[in-house]
Amino acid sequence: MNEVVERQTYRPRVILVDDDDLFRESLEQNLLDAGFRVTQFGDAPSALAYLIDGREAELILLDWKMPGMNGIEALRHIRDADIEVPVIFLTVLSDQIYEEAALMGGAVDFVEKSRSVSILLKRIELILTGTKSQLNSEAETGSVLKEGHLELHLDTSRAFWRDSQVDLSLTEFTMVQYMASRPGRDIRYRELYDLVHGAGFISGEGDQGFRANVRTFIKRIRQKFRKVDGTFEKIENYPGFGYRWRIDE
Repeated sequence: MNEVVERQTYRPRVILVDDDDLFRESLEQNLLDAGFRVTQFGDAPSALAYLIDGREAELILLDWKMPGMNGIEALRHIRDADIEVPVIFLTVLSDQIYEEAALMGGAVDFVEKSRSVSILLKRIELILTGTKSQLNSEAETGSVLKEGHLELHLDTSRAFWRDSQVDLSLTEFTMVQYMASRPGRDIRYRELYDLVHGAGFISGEGDQGFRANVRTFIKRIRQKFRKVDGTFEKIENYPGFGYRWRIDE
């Protein structure tokens, strides 16, 4: 483990977990140059112990293929410990099945190691500031968005359905907020995808790779709402286009 602390001004802390020493050290330097504080680990158990010990971080960069405990196993332990720090997977695995597994496990992004550092830094920026600031501009901080039985606390990113809390991740909350603030409007797959990844970014295979990514998020969101209300049917699919937050007639 190697920790670098910025003493003069606050900088977001990134946890970097990767068993490739050269890759980890190179990426750490790029993150430091970009103004982040970095705590790095060469294995998942050490990072997990650090987080469970109560150490704070704004983001986790997690390698998928590691000996002993791989990235998806580490993510499962992180979420089981109720640690909701956003996780970006770093991987050489490009098949869509791995991306879907990462998102289903609670990650907010999946970036191939072959992509440039500038792409990764943009993903980090959007997750830490871009998406949240974009939606907070629609309502005053501290306000509550109400749409039927839905109640969204915008200051804390907490969602409630029929007075029961729905345990949404920040990304899931962002998508629900976007749809619910536009009830009845058809929202394109691309709009929802851009909320998370930024305009112009494509994941998965081909120009339409983002569709599977969005479907995975929506599936998880529906599951979480149905966990508190088995009759939940507010998110409707518009085949070939996207989704809408249904208005009850």
